[in-house]
Amino acid sequence: MFASARSRTLIAGAAVPLLAAVALTGCAEKSKAGGKGGVQVTADDKACKVSDDEFPAGNVKLQVENKGTKVTEVYVYAPGDRIVTERENIGPGTKAEITTEIKAGKYEIACKPGMKGDGIRQKVTASGKGAAVERDPKLDAAVAAYRTYVQKQADETVPAAQKFADAVEDGDVAAAKKEYAVSRIGWERTEPVAESFGDIDPKVDVRVDGLEEGQKWTGWHRLEKSLWEEKKLSAEDKKLAGRLMKDLKDWRDRVGKAEITPTSMANGAKELLDEVATGKVTGEEERYSHTDLVDFQANVDGAEKAYELLKPVAAEKDAQLAKDLDKQFAAIGKLLDEHREGDGFVAYDTVGKSDRKKLSNGVNALAEPLSRLAAAVAS
Repeated sequence: MFASARSRTLIAGAAVPLLAAVALTGCAEKSKAGGKGGVQVTADDKACKVSDDEFPAGNVKLQVENKGTKVTEVYVYAPGDRIVTERENIGPGTKAEITTEIKAGKYEIACKPGMKGDGIRQKVTASGKGAAVERDPKLDAAVAAYRTYVQKQADETVPAAQKFADAVEDGDVAAAKKEYAVSRIGWERTEPVAESFGDIDPKVDVRVDGLEEGQKWTGWHRLEKSLWEEKKLSAEDKKLAGRLMKDLKDWRDRVGKAEITPTSMANGAKELLDEVATGKVTGEEERYSHTDLVDFQANVDGAEKAYELLKPVAAEKDAQLAKDLDKQFAAIGKLLDEHREGDGFVAYDTVGKSDRKKLSNGVNALAEPLSRLAAAVAS
């Protein structure tokens, strides 16, 4: 889901909507920027203040605080607006802590009050002074396995989306509706990696309220609107189906070049839960088709896969965290099972307020321990 603030994606970590602080770990010495407490980055509705503009490369801890009146998010961008890390939905007066791996180089920290636009940006440098990150070999194996998983999801998405696109191009509304949700599953499972390239997500997954000024609406959700609200397919829609396939093939071909680290896997899992909280539970993501629960399940699938691969190390470092995550993943699975229908799910507009509240509470219960996974594997 590309919301208005969701820029470009996750290469190595997890950004934070109102960076309150950036603490640095995994380095030979503490950063001169902020010392033991880390680099302080304080955001409000009109500012994004960073106490130090240079810190050692390596495992970096971002301690975030929102002092504004708006919900915010914070991104760490590499050149070309590639997302190194990001975190959405940081409420006014709240804090967040993110651990991510950042290589030596030039970056920008962007605070996005209201979760819109390019954000208020500050240039920062991760210096080469920090010690190289030494990983447990099991984490390297986890990264390799996750890379294979992500590629498989992309490879399987393209033919599934082609069925959808073919139906659109044929003007077959019923067939296109049938293939729509299925065509999105692989994307939703691995969206944080897909977004890391910066330019693909806005083309294929933007919602109408996420459009930037002057941006043409393309992708799945534009076609979703035609199918369910307009109930017909225009010549322009047929062209958009071809454009969607071109962009998805581009994504598939670039997945192998994505920068993936243990912390980006962990933070990406948390980001997928944020996607559920801000888009699926609310019904905003699939507002025309009401296929939100299919996306919901896919987001949970992707988050759980990342966790399962990191679990051997996470359980060694924090056994209680692993127990909590096992419990909460099982719980959210049971909640979703209550809404299954045939091979899929009921339409989300048939799910009542009380059941939506249960789903929301389940997501929140899982998101809390999941937010600590990156720190566990980086310690």
